[in-house]
Amino acid sequence: MSKGLKRKAERLSKLLEKLVSESGKGVLIVVEGQNDVRALRKLAIEGGVISTKTSGKSFLDILAEIEGQKVHEVILLLDFDRRGVEWTRRLKQHLEKTRIKPNLSFWSELHSLVGRDVKDLEGLPAYFETLKKKTSQPTESQSSKV
Repeated sequence: MSKGLKRKAERLSKLLEKLVSESGKGVLIVVEGQNDVRALRKLAIEGGVISTKTSGKSFLDILAEIEGQKVHEVILLLDFDRRGVEWTRRLKQHLEKTRIKPNLSFWSELHSLVGRDVKDLEGLPAYFETLKKKTSQPTESQSSKV
């Protein structure tokens, strides 16, 4: 196992802990679909989550729903594909106009950590589990000493 893989697992774990903490403080999270909501729940994120692809909501419906939550900050965690990037950009612009802080730090860090391996949020729990398994297995030199 490489040190880089272990470092990636540690960084991802810390990032997810911070996300759980922010969600616990009441910061709203915006994702694309219901599978993304389920993925966050698997990662122990229990706070408020809004899905942008639910029941045919328009962009304006999503903005109204976010504004209706009376929050000061929103974490945008849409997918890393072209559509997700476009929605993230549009939401960021509109939220700033309504004086709601769009938090892109989690999205940016996740993208830099797993962007090549994971294209959407729904794949994150399985990826994280695989990473944990790979980093917890003893190397050949460690297992031969046992």
